[in-house]
Amino acid sequence: MKTEPQSEQELLDRAWHIAGMTFEQLAKEASMEVPKDLTRDKGWVGQLIEWHLGATAGSKPQQDFEQLGIELKTIPIGYQGKPLETTFVCVAPLMGLHGLTWQNSHVRNKLSRVLWVPIEGEREIPLAERKVGAPLIWSPSPEEERQLRQDWEELMEMIVLGQIEKVTARHGEVLQLRPKAANGKALTEAYGFSGKIIKTRPRGFYLRTQFTAAILDAYYAS
Repeated sequence: MKTEPQSEQELLDRAWHIAGMTFEQLAKEASMEVPKDLTRDKGWVGQLIEWHLGATAGSKPQQDFEQLGIELKTIPIGYQGKPLETTFVCVAPLMGLHGLTWQNSHVRNKLSRVLWVPIEGEREIPLAERKVGAPLIWSPSPEEERQLRQDWEELMEMIVLGQIEKVTARHGEVLQLRPKAANGKALTEAYGFSGKIIKTRPRGFYLRTQFTAAILDAYYAS
């Protein structure tokens, strides 16, 4: 593991250093095995990039580069330069929501400053041959933050009102709430419709692909 970068510029320099390299080249340097595919190793690419950039937080609630206040997000891109999947932000809180506001939410904290690292994501490219793309550092514009906040507040209101089971992936313009668990057996507590505690699958906040595509378009077109 590389040491944690001491400045945003140092982090960006490291990200530029690995741009254009294949996963095989990066894995070799990190003494990691390249899995055959990502079916059982969904987090492998993220861990590989984290190793090269010196991220420290792992899966903790704070940002990946806590001292710098920057979150790392790898984003699989297709041949047309568009994101191939939604981007996981953080696990959604389903209990103990008193006093929780957008200002002190994990979603806002995680997205306040993001290092996006695009990666080739087309399935037919063998994993070892996929390359890392050009990085960018991003913070939400006032309009992007307004969109995020509006979705977050609507989704959290449904959770508070005991309507967690009614939330579908169709809710939210840019932010959606979806089950987040390795399997359907993992359950957690949430508020039910009558105020009673129910068991439900853990949920996660995800950024829709059109939102992340707009970020990439604005950056790479400028």
